[in-house]
Amino acid sequence: MKPDRTQAVKADISTWWRGSLPGVMVIVAVMMARFTGALQFLELVAFDRFLLLRPPEPMDERIAIVGITEEDIKRAKTYPIPDREIADLLKRLQAYQPIAIGLDIVRDIPVEPGHAELTSVFRNSKNAIGVEIALPDRSGFTVAPPPALPPEQVGFADFVLDADGYQRRSLLGTGTHNSQQEYRFSFALGLAELYLATRGIKLGGGIRDQEAMRFGNIEFTRMQPNSGGYVGADAGGNQILLNVRSGPKPFRVLSLEQIKAGQVKPEWIRGKIVLIGMMSFSAKDLASSGAIAGINPGRIYGVEMQAHETSQIISAVLDGRPLIQVWGDDWETLWIAVWGLLGMSLGRFLRSPWKILLGLLIASISSIAICYWLILMGWWMPIVPVFLILVLNGAGSTAALFYRHQQELRLRLEERQFAIEQTFNAIHSGPLQTLVGILRTAQEQDPPPPFLPDLQRLSQELREVYGSVQRDAIADEPHLRMGSAIELALQAPLHELLYKVYSNALEQELPYFQTIKFKIVQFDPLNTEHLRLEHKRGLCRFLEEALCNVGKHAIATTRLTVICTQEGDRQVIRVADNGKGKLSDSESAIQDLNANIQPSGLGTQLANNLAKQLGGTFQRYPNVPRGTVCELTWSAKRRWFW
Repeated sequence: MKPDRTQAVKADISTWWRGSLPGVMVIVAVMMARFTGALQFLELVAFDRFLLLRPPEPMDERIAIVGITEEDIKRAKTYPIPDREIADLLKRLQAYQPIAIGLDIVRDIPVEPGHAELTSVFRNSKNAIGVEIALPDRSGFTVAPPPALPPEQVGFADFVLDADGYQRRSLLGTGTHNSQQEYRFSFALGLAELYLATRGIKLGGGIRDQEAMRFGNIEFTRMQPNSGGYVGADAGGNQILLNVRSGPKPFRVLSLEQIKAGQVKPEWIRGKIVLIGMMSFSAKDLASSGAIAGINPGRIYGVEMQAHETSQIISAVLDGRPLIQVWGDDWETLWIAVWGLLGMSLGRFLRSPWKILLGLLIASISSIAICYWLILMGWWMPIVPVFLILVLNGAGSTAALFYRHQQELRLRLEERQFAIEQTFNAIHSGPLQTLVGILRTAQEQDPPPPFLPDLQRLSQELREVYGSVQRDAIADEPHLRMGSAIELALQAPLHELLYKVYSNALEQELPYFQTIKFKIVQFDPLNTEHLRLEHKRGLCRFLEEALCNVGKHAIATTRLTVICTQEGDRQVIRVADNGKGKLSDSESAIQDLNANIQPSGLGTQLANNLAKQLGGTFQRYPNVPRGTVCELTWSAKRRWFW
């Protein structure tokens, strides 16, 4: 017994492996596409969409932006904005006692008038941070910081852009390419350091990663070349993934004119971080991000991006706002493989293509929902390879199931046709030849015997039955032949077909049809939206069989009831008579006591098979006070994935 069971298990595993091989190949192919970077663009776009679709966050009151707009440039009647205007703005802001002022405007060379005044303001503003461009562009061009500011009051404003021009990373520190090879810190980090220092939190080195940066207990995990959806990215310097603030108004924005006119509340600036920058398209100080709903799709002002970077740091330290974290490569590979196995399991355990598609839909939505929820928690998980594997494996399983169904159907039709041919050949070689001999003998008699016409009709009917059965073997044949002369079009409404079957059956010369005196007939329209032609053919054959059984076996029946209608949410075909039937009185008594005992003839087996196909039930039970009821019921509504 055990060896047989072991062999069965081995055979099952072998079958499963062969069936799973295409799914495994899909998983490997998607993994290879991911490792080569073919899916990186889609992963980055999905990452942007998840961030963009987050619920809006409240405004970060700790940061205010003073934007120099196109109107301010027109009032100044010159561009760049003169140093005197910048100096006046800094002095007005200092009167409100902010913790830090960040000037996100390049001032490496004088812009007269007012350069001397601006230099004086810089030297007296210990909380001011200026900007430089530390990383050279393609031509080797860099921009120096304002000469009047000491190095500790300077931060670089460089952005790290991806291939599509969008910024998804924040560069906190980097080595410079000048002769001194100095290490520089970012503009946003400098502002955050000043703000957090007032709360006793200082910048230090990492604990888990000594090259990372840390404020208090919050360590800023450095981005790696393969972090999240990136593949072989340039992770030079000290980069972290950028978790921009969601919502239409992440920061309070003031204009230069509002500051000059005093149209600000002191609490908007006192004890806050104030960033000054250009908010004019003509200045071309713009940044790109697919995760921020800007004034133009994907475009925001550079000073706004600096505010997002600054806010990310102080919010993580003071509010516990999550930073974007990622799993290691091995765990991400396992994550993708698990979803791939789930997609393969759909085709293994679900045998209906519609159920597979539903499972695929649920799995896909679940994977997206889980990844979205993880983004809210600060974890970036791969979604594109998961989605691709689910879709490809699910679609492949569905296509394979359809193919197997068609192959099995074709094989069954061939087997049925072969059985019909074999049966007819057996009948033709045996009983039919005997009948031919009887017919020949009868025809040679003079005078011919009275049963000769019956024999001739029997011979003709046997040959017609062969042709009819041959046509019925083709499941998609749209016609049904009844007897020798009537052919029904199966596309007709079901109740009309059933009535024609009823009329044709009662015309047959069966002994107990002659005794029927009362007929109760009801043929109502039935719902056939979910029925195939083979189902309608089966229902017609069922009614014909039930009526013929009455004509053959319902002894002394006087009443026939034929009901084809809908009762509640069930559709029913019911044939009832009041005949004595074939059973003896003692057998009838036993059947009356136990109506669950059903005959197991071929007709009953066919009726049970039809009921199973329709998701319904077949019953044959005693009629009260006498007779038999033959009943087939099925749901009037379409069952899910039938």
